[in-house]
Amino acid sequence: MFTVTTITSMQSDFQSGFVALFGKPNAGKSTLLNALVGEKMAIVSPKVQTTRHRIKAFLNNDHYQIVFSDTPGIIEPKYKLHQKMMHQVKNALEDADIALLLYDLTDPDLFEADDLFASLRLKVPAIVICNKVDAVKPPLVKEAIKFFKEKSYVKEVIAISAAQKSGLDGLIEKILKFLPIGMPFFDTEDMSDLPTKFFVSELIREKIFEIFHEEVPYHTAVLVQEFKEKTTLIKIQADIIVHRETQKLIVIGEKGKMIKRLGTEARLEIEKFLEQKVFLELFVKVRPKWRDDELKLREYGYQ
Repeated sequence: MFTVTTITSMQSDFQSGFVALFGKPNAGKSTLLNALVGEKMAIVSPKVQTTRHRIKAFLNNDHYQIVFSDTPGIIEPKYKLHQKMMHQVKNALEDADIALLLYDLTDPDLFEADDLFASLRLKVPAIVICNKVDAVKPPLVKEAIKFFKEKSYVKEVIAISAAQKSGLDGLIEKILKFLPIGMPFFDTEDMSDLPTKFFVSELIREKIFEIFHEEVPYHTAVLVQEFKEKTTLIKIQADIIVHRETQKLIVIGEKGKMIKRLGTEARLEIEKFLEQKVFLELFVKVRPKWRDDELKLREYGYQ
């Protein structure tokens, strides 16, 4: 579905570069990425640590290509899985031409956010985005903008609502002030360099976050084992990996009730994404301590 092709001809003033999103968990990075590119490229959940991978999505037009990178929320690693998530953040830092630093306006701790942003030791222009402007009163917005404008690592500050898609045009204008002149890195018809199977697995995982509670979503991985395009539909078989036998029982549910619900809701979301009929088959497998197993993590796509 997604291919990578180098463009060899383009106007001399064309702009192209990598723009990475950083912030605490639940700051709204994935919601913003989706709003900016106009498509659902990153899964979204009110639960923290939903994003585990660096997800690149492209915003293309006749004058520029912006390669956005959604990154996992910055945390102190507790498992090898967390370490790999933070490695994705490091990779995005190294590649970025511009850093978007998301601050959640509903979080009262400006100083904690400042410490986190300063710890990134940015060597590229940084734009602080005060997100969720629709959820707080104007004086709080003004206070946050004033606070971040005084920081030496900040080039621009803007207040937006990613959920309401408010302030996005102004954000793009600020990005273009710092975006380099250069050729597109990817085919301008593409929206990502990730394979379709990745997005399918993420959509299944999103439904796990929606349906199940407590530790189950955080102990779960999804591995697409089969993706076959047939004449009338796409056949998908995926394994849901859990940490313990008790979690397997929860995911399956009494008489298979929960796995059926998960399969139905995930299938509908995948069909919407692929714009094609899907036959989805799910299996639940127990892999103890997979979050600390290097081989298992690689198998499940956490490189």
